[in-house]
Amino acid sequence: MTFQAALPPAELHHAHRDVTGGWLRPATFGVMDGLVSNFALVAGVLGGGAGTHVVVLTGLAGLAAGACSMASGEYISVTSQAELMRAEIAVEKHELRKNPDDELSELAAIFEAKGIRPALASVVARELTADPEIAWRVHVREELGVDPDDLPSAWVAAGSSFTAFALGAFVPLLPFLLGASGILAALVLTVLALALAGGLVARLTARPMWLGASRQVFFAAISAAVTFGIGLLAGASIS
Repeated sequence: MTFQAALPPAELHHAHRDVTGGWLRPATFGVMDGLVSNFALVAGVLGGGAGTHVVVLTGLAGLAAGACSMASGEYISVTSQAELMRAEIAVEKHELRKNPDDELSELAAIFEAKGIRPALASVVARELTADPEIAWRVHVREELGVDPDDLPSAWVAAGSSFTAFALGAFVPLLPFLLGASGILAALVLTVLALALAGGLVARLTARPMWLGASRQVFFAAISAAVTFGIGLLAGASIS
């Protein structure tokens, strides 16, 4: 009688962060868009000669409109993407029922392209497609490049976008709510918020914090300068 030694349990030397939750992109986009667009909006109104009351009203309107627009846009876009994925999954399930041999050959060819020997690729493909529930999932992952069990949530994307945009848009508006009448306080606060947000995102994505901070401030400065200049010219021409 022969005894086979039990294999030791696999050791986990590191853990990965969740990169498929669908919240980071809309949250990052939302907070940056809120900071930049509302500061640019406030700067444009001030450039046109508006008073504090008009600036506050415009900023609040920009916050509400932008947050709702971002949330609805994210919800619709993520929902549409998920619907497209589900439609393609249905196509794949139909093809597996209708042409199982062709799909088996296709999967084996995919494994061969990844460097597996042809004979072994055929065996692996056949083993993975023995169970229909496993088969369509494997085909979807290999052919479409998506995980059918981990599709992004439209509600998570919409909620992240709405909250992040509202927080970002509130920052340049805060000094005027506290009685400021010039652009300097809003400018300083917005630059600090942009640098902080950009640095945090860069740290989360394993990039240098200074790179993320400077990148956000640079693009925000261009947007604000263009909007302020347009407001200044429009205000001069109207008056």
